[in-house]
Amino acid sequence: MASQENIRNIAIIAHVDHGKTTLVDELLKQGGIYRENQTTQDRVMDSGDLERERGITILAKNTSVYYKDTKINIVDTPGHADFGGEVERILKMVNGVILLVDAAEGPMPQTRFVLQKALELGHKVIVAVNKVDKPDARIHEVMDEVLELLLDLDANDEQFNSPTVFCSGRQGTASYGPDEMGTDLTPLFETIVRYIPAPGGSKEEPLQLLVSSIDYNEYVGRIAVGRVERGTIKVNQEVTICDYHDPELKQKGKVVALYAFDGLGKTPIQEASAGEIVALSGMADITIGRTLCATDAVEPLPFVKISDPTIEMTFAVNDSPFAGKEGKFVTSRNLRDRLEKELLKDVSLHVTEDSTDAFNVAGRGEMHLSILMETMRREGYEFSVSTPRVLTKVIDGKVCEPIERMVADVPEECMGSVIEKIGRRKGDLLSMTPMGNRYRLEFMVPSRGLFGYRSEFLTDTKGEGIMSSVLADYAPMKGEIERRLVGSLIAHETGEAVAYGLGAAQERGALFIGPGTPVYAGMVVGICSRNEDMTVNVCKRKQLTNMRASGSDDAIRLVTPRIYSLEQCLEFLADDELLECTPKSLRIRKRILDHGVRMRELMKKRNAE
Repeated sequence: MASQENIRNIAIIAHVDHGKTTLVDELLKQGGIYRENQTTQDRVMDSGDLERERGITILAKNTSVYYKDTKINIVDTPGHADFGGEVERILKMVNGVILLVDAAEGPMPQTRFVLQKALELGHKVIVAVNKVDKPDARIHEVMDEVLELLLDLDANDEQFNSPTVFCSGRQGTASYGPDEMGTDLTPLFETIVRYIPAPGGSKEEPLQLLVSSIDYNEYVGRIAVGRVERGTIKVNQEVTICDYHDPELKQKGKVVALYAFDGLGKTPIQEASAGEIVALSGMADITIGRTLCATDAVEPLPFVKISDPTIEMTFAVNDSPFAGKEGKFVTSRNLRDRLEKELLKDVSLHVTEDSTDAFNVAGRGEMHLSILMETMRREGYEFSVSTPRVLTKVIDGKVCEPIERMVADVPEECMGSVIEKIGRRKGDLLSMTPMGNRYRLEFMVPSRGLFGYRSEFLTDTKGEGIMSSVLADYAPMKGEIERRLVGSLIAHETGEAVAYGLGAAQERGALFIGPGTPVYAGMVVGICSRNEDMTVNVCKRKQLTNMRASGSDDAIRLVTPRIYSLEQCLEFLADDELLECTPKSLRIRKRILDHGVRMRELMKKRNAE
C-alpha cells in the first residue's frame, strides 16, 4: 500500500481523437507494467469491441503506473461529447488533469467542455500538446489558443500559468520545450509528480468513500469504484450506505472484497486508506453517487450534478411481420430489464415508461443512444426505435431548445456549401478562421438542426471535413427545420425481392436491398428521388408467356444497394418511420404498415393543415 504522499490521482481529458488512449499506452509501457518479453497491444485501455472497432473511448477506465516510488492512478476518459456524463463524475476522483491538445487541430468544442468541468472543481491542469511530430503541427499557435481558452473559462492565476509539456503519444516522447524532441516520457512523469498534489484526507478520521463508477461482473455482481476521501476501508468492514440527495437513505453494507488498480488489472488488498482509488464488491444495490461511511459517522458527500440529456427516443417491442425471427430477447420485460441494467452504469441516461411495451430513453446525443442500441443488438435483443426528438425546457415562460456549439474544419472550396446548409438548419455563424488552405468555422446550431447532417457534411466536404459539437446553452425555439428533402420507397407487399421488381424500382431512386432480401408491406426499401413517399413492388416477377423468356432477366443491371450503418439509419428516419433493430438486420419501416390506412391518415393531416 503506497503512502499518501506517494500517490497521484490524475485524469486525462481531451477532445475525441487527440490521442488520450495512445498516450496512456506509452505511460503504461514506460511505467514498467509489462514484462520484457510480454506482447503488448495498441489502445489497450479500449477493451470493449465497439471501442476497438470505432476507435473511440466510451467508458472511463482506471489504471495505475509507478514512477520511481510514486504510484500514479490514471483515468482515461471518453473524448466524445455524448459521453460527457462519464467525464463529469470521474473528475471527482482525481486531484488534477492532463489536458491533451492536438498540435494541429488545437482546442476543439469538447476540449472546452471537459476543461470547464475540471476548472470548476478547482483541479490543477498540466497542458500536454500532443502529436508534435505531425507535419502540419502549429505548436506555437495552439499554445496561444489554449491560453485564450483558459482566459475565456475564467481560470485562476495558478491554472492560467499551468505547466506545458510537448508530447508525441505514438513515439512515447515528451519534452519541456516546443522546439526540442524528447527521448521518453520522463518530463511528463516528473511534471505530474511535481505539480499534481497528493490526495488530502486523514487516515485517522472515520471512513468516507464516494462511489464514482460502477463495474459489473457476472460472478461477483456490482463492483463499486471510488476514492477513499478519508479514513481507512478494510475487508469485512461494516459500513453505512447513504446519499447526499436522499437524507432518508441509510443502508447497512459489508465490504466482501477490496481491490487496488495495478497496471491493467486489479489486485486484491486487505485495506486502503485516504487518497487511494479502489474497487469493492459485496453490496448488491450500490449505485453511482452513494457514499460509504463508517457506521458511527454517517456524513454523505455531495455528488456532481450530471448535465441533463438533450435527446430522446422511444424503444419499443418489435411488432413488425418479421418480429421474433432473429432476436433472442424480444419481450417488453427483456427490454425493461436491459435498460434498467444500463441505468446502473450510465448516469447521463434517463428511462421512463411510455406504455406497457414502449420506453422513452433520453441521452446526451445520437452517438450516446446508438452505442446503447448497437450493444443491445449484439447481445441478442430485438426492438424498434423512433426518430430522435429534442428535449425542450421552459425558461421564463418560453419553450427553449438545446443549442450546440459546432466547429467545422473544412477545405476552402467547400466552405460555402457548409455555411449554406447550416443556415438552412437555423444555425448562426460565429467565427471563420483561416488555417492554411482550410477554414475553421464556428456555429451555434439547434440540436435538432444537426439530426441527419453528419453524412451530408461528409458528402459536401468530399470526406475531408471534420466536425464536432457540444451542448452550449438553451434558447427559444427557432421554428420549423426541414430535415429531409427526399421521400422513401416503400414495399407494396410481403415476399422476397426479385431482380425484375428491383430493376423497375431503382428507376425511382436508390435502393437499400438486393435480390433475395425478404421484405414486408410498409417496409422502406430505398430513397425516392422526389420529395414524397412512393410505393413500389419489389417482389414483382416477370410473367412468362410465349413472347417472354425468363432468361432475358439477365439484361437487368442492378445498382449496388446502399447499406446504411445504425447512425445513418437514424439520420434517415422520418417522423412517421421506425427503425427495426435485430441482431442480424436493420430495417426502416413505416409506423402504419397498411398502405390504405397510411394514405387516409395522410389525407386527414393535409386537410387539418
